[in-house]
Amino acid sequence: MFDGVLPSSLQLLLSAFTPCFTRPGFDNFATLITGWIICPARHSISRVIQAAHGDAAPGKHHASFYRFFSHGRWAIDDLAEVLFHLLLPWLPPQVTIIVDDTLCHKSGPHLFGAAMHYDAHASTYGRGTSQGRKSFFAFGHNWVVAAVWLPLPWNVDRGLALPLLIRLYRAKKSSPPRQYRKRTEMAAELIQLLAGWLPADRTLHLVADAEYACKTLLRHLPDKVTFTGPMTMDAALYDQPGPYGGRGRRPLKGTRLPSPKQLAADTAIRWRRLTLTLYGRDVTLLVKTQRVLWYTVAGTQPLAIVVTRDPAGRLRDGAFFSTDESSSPSQMLAQFARRWEIEVSFRNTKQTMGLEHPQNGWWRRKAGSPRPKKRPGPNPRGQKGETAVNHTLMLVFTAYAVVVLWYLEHGNRQDDVARVRRQAPWYRHKDTPSFADMLAALRRQLWIARLSRHPLLKPVSEKIDDLLPQWLLAA
Repeated sequence: MFDGVLPSSLQLLLSAFTPCFTRPGFDNFATLITGWIICPARHSISRVIQAAHGDAAPGKHHASFYRFFSHGRWAIDDLAEVLFHLLLPWLPPQVTIIVDDTLCHKSGPHLFGAAMHYDAHASTYGRGTSQGRKSFFAFGHNWVVAAVWLPLPWNVDRGLALPLLIRLYRAKKSSPPRQYRKRTEMAAELIQLLAGWLPADRTLHLVADAEYACKTLLRHLPDKVTFTGPMTMDAALYDQPGPYGGRGRRPLKGTRLPSPKQLAADTAIRWRRLTLTLYGRDVTLLVKTQRVLWYTVAGTQPLAIVVTRDPAGRLRDGAFFSTDESSSPSQMLAQFARRWEIEVSFRNTKQTMGLEHPQNGWWRRKAGSPRPKKRPGPNPRGQKGETAVNHTLMLVFTAYAVVVLWYLEHGNRQDDVARVRRQAPWYRHKDTPSFADMLAALRRQLWIARLSRHPLLKPVSEKIDDLLPQWLLAA
């Protein structure tokens, strides 16, 4: 039903999601995905519907799109599974999964699951200030996200993190009795799901920060899943247990080994200079390595650890570990550096795709009735609020992944980079497209498909392609 409305390349990509929906549901899904991609301003649901123009579903009432979020029977994990299989041809044999949580700022008293959460971006760590460390909190939703790291064909050392699986974290005091789950427990559930989707010839490598480098994850890793993360400098480390003497319980750990802090201070063990590429630039580090057991966290799982030191003295010493004993220091540090890409994805989805814009409020009082006390909490009308919140976030992440997948198949890197450098000549060193360039390329194709339906505009499609970016900047 999208003939003449969407480019055939986008139609083919969206058709992979048909098993997740009914026929009317898929029509709503394709319309909203298109509207979300093409919407240039605030991404409220009403603005997205306006951006979509309703062309994919003539005569459909706007309430059907709202009901798609609050009453839809489709499952967010089904969309994630389809996305995962669409991404598999672009992924290496060892698939890197990044787990982290993010705060989506919200406002309003009647939002399901919204509460005060620690705001890591607003908080300080005492560096460069005389006031010490300060913690800030903000109102909104806290999401645990599992993203897949996608290497870019034009630079295999760089990649994008595409969010796949999500879970809404609710604080213990605001959760219903016996329903509270820690973020690490949610992350373990997401990894179990991803491991179940993995083909027999692939393996998973999980990368996460210090919060998720804990026994909740490490002691329950599925088969073919390894982990890389940071280690505390005072971690209690042990050697492998010696041979069993045949009496008493078999030992689980051997003799105590120096902690990473002690290992860094030990002058008897020399530092080794290592040069590698991290975060897109060549860096030189001093490293020390060791094979240990971190029993309190990883149990009897042997670990490879690396302790790092900045030879310039600007950064403090750090320690990192991997459950893959064969990992070299360069591999461990390069794997952990990929964790930053999920922060880039959060930035892209929030600032470019409007991740925080939809409010998903569920309450509306009867006309003439008094306003009740403003208090966030569970939805008293079934599951509408929870369903809308989950569906909306998953739709935004799906739109983000659709843009990247479309560009990998149909984008023209050289032309898009040349276009940006022509329009912004101060980007003299730009040689690869950003996500904003990918989004602009797909938006151009959507607008050309729309405008070309008008018989008077078909002969001027090339001029539309040249002038459209300027029109969008003026809009």
